Amino acid sequence: MSIDWSQLVTWRNFLNVVDILVVTFFIYQLINILRGTRAVQLLKGIAVIMLIKVASFFLELQTVDWIVDLVIQWSVLAMIIIFQPEMRRGLEHLGRGSIFNRAKRKVNPGENLVQQLAKAVQYMAKRRIGALISIQMDTELDEFIGTGIPLDADISSELLINIFIPNTPLHDGAVIIRDYKIASAASYLPLSESTLISKELGTRHRAAIGLSEVTDAITIIVSEETGGVSVSYKGELLRELSKEDFEKFLAKNLIVVEKEEKKNSFQEMVDSFKKGASK
Repeated sequence: MSIDWSQLVTWRNFLNVVDILVVTFFIYQLINILRGTRAVQLLKGIAVIMLIKVASFFLELQTVDWIVDLVIQWSVLAMIIIFQPEMRRGLEHLGRGSIFNRAKRKVNPGENLVQQLAKAVQYMAKRRIGALISIQMDTELDEFIGTGIPLDADISSELLINIFIPNTPLHDGAVIIRDYKIASAASYLPLSESTLISKELGTRHRAAIGLSEVTDAITIIVSEETGGVSVSYKGELLRELSKEDFEKFLAKNLIVVEKEEKKNSFQEMVDSFKKGASK
């Protein structure tokens, strides 16, 4: 049996395929918009009504069928009223172009980390709330994370501030941040035994310096006596940093600059032509 490709590969069939793909795409986007909302439960209710309609038709339940018909007739207006928040959200997505925009700007987790740390530290420094925050770099800090209370929480300035509020269960000790999450609170850090540390520095500063002597972690200290902000890194202590210097230090060491996206073949050809012409 031979296949007549001329009848299959036609403009009409091509348009049918495009039609199916477009409808599939919009159904997929609709599911994404409705997912996680109360509309999902309402859709389940609609599915139950349709099943009752089919059953009443085949079983010839006239009264039930009449009632279901009334429900279906008013369903369009009811759906507009019930799904109003979801429909509004979907139209806003269309207006922003978020459904079709494939070139979304990726959120750099380092930028969010710096922003939340800066906000929390400045709040605590103004109110002289003592704090000790260590950020894992290349060296694992599992040994020290295990000494505290595990959290595995998203970074937020509000949570950091709340942890260090005096006389709360987690305020005594260090917060350790790993992989852009708060891994633990109330963790114990090794105290430095260096005799070069100024006598005016307290336990928090000694712990921060001690950790920097054995790991490459960045540790932020907020003094409850002076409100000063200091940072220990690679065995050194940067004391009494200004707001600008503190944020510059964090940005330099915590924000990873993403590599440029791979150029397309046409751009690569143009660049290679320019290089050849310049030789």
